[in-house]
Amino acid sequence: MSMLNKSCKEFNEVLASKAPVPGGGGAAAMGGAIGMALSNMVGNLTIGKKKYADVEVEVKELVERGAKVIAGLEALVDKDAEVFEPLSKAYGLPKDTPEQQKVKDETMEACGKAACSVPMDIMRLAYEGIRIHQRMGEIGTMIAISDVACGVVFLKAALISGSLNVIINLNGIKDQEFNQAAKEEMDRLLADGQKLADETLALVLNKLQK
Repeated sequence: MSMLNKSCKEFNEVLASKAPVPGGGGAAAMGGAIGMALSNMVGNLTIGKKKYADVEVEVKELVERGAKVIAGLEALVDKDAEVFEPLSKAYGLPKDTPEQQKVKDETMEACGKAACSVPMDIMRLAYEGIRIHQRMGEIGTMIAISDVACGVVFLKAALISGSLNVIINLNGIKDQEFNQAAKEEMDRLLADGQKLADETLALVLNKLQK
């Protein structure tokens, strides 16, 4: 059964259990999708209001971009579980002979790279979501502007959580060229994304406290 088809209660029960999936990656993707939905809610509350007619076209574009981020993150909830299963099985492969050790090493390397790809995608989508929130915080309706701040906090958490899952998977990968490229992208997304998220939070707080 897809993780997405579970109720919120069922998802949390499985998450809290000994089951190998969902884990931090799936939780990060789900949290990010929830955060992105908050921005889209603000956008949909803005569309159609005379006061915001001059930004309506742009808000609609932000909502469309946000819908793609939501769909992408939702898909990664299940994708994270799919890529982790082969990796967990690879740990149990025999290594009694040089041939078996070689097979295990190669399998672990391939599965590790696949497992690393999902949290990296979570980071990319979380970063895109944060950028959307930044603009929604500038032009979205004031009646729900606090939800932009709530949403960007969710996405910042997804961004950081994604990086932690990238790091733990990189620790098991021997391909240094792959590791270096992944780490450079991870560091860039983390630095830029957190900065934008913090700026967006400050922007909303400033509007709320006027």
